[in-house]
Order: sequence, then C-alpha cells, then structure tokens
Amino acid sequence: MRVKLAALRKGMGYSQETAAEKLHISRSHYSQIESGDKTPSLDVALCIKQVFDYYSDDIFLNVNAPKQDN
Repeated sequence: MRVKLAALRKGMGYSQETAAEKLHISRSHYSQIESGDKTPSLDVALCIKQVFDYYSDDIFLNVNAPKQDN
C-alpha cells in the first residue's frame, strides 16, 4: 500500500472517488494505484502530485514491495 498517498488524500478530506474525479480517472484505477497494485503513468503521477500539492517521489513508495538484494 502506498501509505503516504493515502495519508495525503485523507488529509485533504478526499474520498477515493473525489481524488479520482480530480485526476480524471476511475475510482477503481485510483484505488489500484493507492493499494500499490498498479503504477501510475507519468501523466497521472504528475497530476497526483499537483492535485495533492506534494512533489517528492516518496508519495509512490509501496510499503508492501519486496526488498531487493544488492
């Protein structure tokens, strides 16, 4: 789950439906982005950053993603 993204959305008082409407995507697509099941396209990622007025890339970290061995 993208915890930062969910926290930003909730902090603005948006439901997933409201966030999706502002991003011009479906609620199910937004839900899949927030849950970490889908990666947003560059255009959608930039729009998310603009809508939430947050420009760091950590908004898209997926806390359930497996750690990679170096």
